[in-house]
Amino acid sequence: MTRVKRGNVARKHRKKILKLAKGFRGSHSKLFRTANQQVMKALRYAYADRRKRKRDFRRLWITRINAAVRMQGLSYSQFAGKLKKADIQLNRKMLAQLAVLDPAAFKHVVQVAQSVK
Repeated sequence: MTRVKRGNVARKHRKKILKLAKGFRGSHSKLFRTANQQVMKALRYAYADRRKRKRDFRRLWITRINAAVRMQGLSYSQFAGKLKKADIQLNRKMLAQLAVLDPAAFKHVVQVAQSVK
């Protein structure tokens, strides 16, 4: 069987990993083995945190809506129930934006939701 020389392929692979590890501290960005471990770990965290970001934003929006609704004398859960009854289909992101950027419009949405029995 013929001998396979992997010089170019191996070098290319190592350079790609070290490029991904740029900015890591100490040997984590200089030595291939440790850099490879850290890159794999970083990619796992990146994958998980792309999903976590969605949870974090939802929590932030709910907190903002709750704060704005409490100034109108309601709790978040009461408000959510009234929105559903009133068939107002604004998502949490839009409600939070209204609460922060246009309090008058948000107040109107709360009043419309409260008026429905």
